[in-house]
Amino acid sequence: MSMSNASIPVFEIGLNALSAVLDKAETYAAARSIDPATLLSARLFPDMFALTQQVQSACDQAKNGGARLAGIDPPRYEDNEKTIAELKARIAKTVTFVKTLDAKKIDESADREIAFPLGPNMGHMRGADYLNHFAVPNFYFHVTTAYDILRHCGVEIGKRDFLGTIPMRVT
Repeated sequence: MSMSNASIPVFEIGLNALSAVLDKAETYAAARSIDPATLLSARLFPDMFALTQQVQSACDQAKNGGARLAGIDPPRYEDNEKTIAELKARIAKTVTFVKTLDAKKIDESADREIAFPLGPNMGHMRGADYLNHFAVPNFYFHVTTAYDILRHCGVEIGKRDFLGTIPMRVT
């Protein structure tokens, strides 16, 4: 499997699934007369990011991870989303960016050193290790946590919602 096949579709499918889950959250809030801001500020535990920050972080992992593997600077997004519609727009912007990444350059990154901010320090990993042990796990952590927050709040979502539209053949 190529580096590009292990990254670009993962980010695209995961972000599109997250956007669809946000649609269900919006419908849920409207049907129950819940202020959507209540969902956006929900968190699983006081020291964890709220839903809004989980979505922002999932987008950041996709765009930053993909850009670093492609050897380009990632775009910078302001973390100023306050509505579900604004979070969905951020997701859409991220998916559009991820789809522009040069697959060949990503494929060539397996043995290249990737440098990335790690708190106040810089982390350094070989591209394949960065993808498999940092970028994708962090991406899924934030997508999963966003999903879990909404499920905990009562939004009727399940595994199929989390998986999104994945390319498969069913016989």
